[in-house]
Amino acid sequence: MLRGSTVGLRARHEDDIPILRTELYDDVVNGSRAESGPWRRITPGSKDPRLVVDDTDERNVPFSVVELEGGTLVGTATLWGIDHHSRSAHIGLGLLPSARGKGYGTDVVAVLCRYGFIVRGLQRLQIETLADNTAMLRSAERNGFVREGVLRSSVWVLGEFLDEVLLGLLASEWKPDAKG
Repeated sequence: MLRGSTVGLRARHEDDIPILRTELYDDVVNGSRAESGPWRRITPGSKDPRLVVDDTDERNVPFSVVELEGGTLVGTATLWGIDHHSRSAHIGLGLLPSARGKGYGTDVVAVLCRYGFIVRGLQRLQIETLADNTAMLRSAERNGFVREGVLRSSVWVLGEFLDEVLLGLLASEWKPDAKG
């Protein structure tokens, strides 16, 4: 398990799947805002890649996020789109509604940075998020990410185009204790 100050990132357990499906992916609004495409349901028992981990896929490393104190599942985190040649990857995370607003997002980003830069030897990490996702923007910036641009009206979400913010962090800029 990868440990932060309040959360741990561990392998996905079979028991995690129904909780993540019902609390994250069955929510049309949250799912529409989190995915790059239109919301679609996940049938129980399906092998949907958002839930079921493919250990042979070297470009995507998904984790379940748990509270360190008690081990309760609080969400999901992913290092995705790993480019071994350019040594870069993207960060994604989703917290269950009951886990939001507790600082877990900032800790998850910190743990993914440590994993990406130290364990994987990456040069660059990137986050794309909706411009109104203040929690994700705050979590990224507290970990040293810099806003590199805004993709204006680039994401179609529930009947409207929204802006997307692009943030980046280089290994040379990363400070492991940057959380604030």
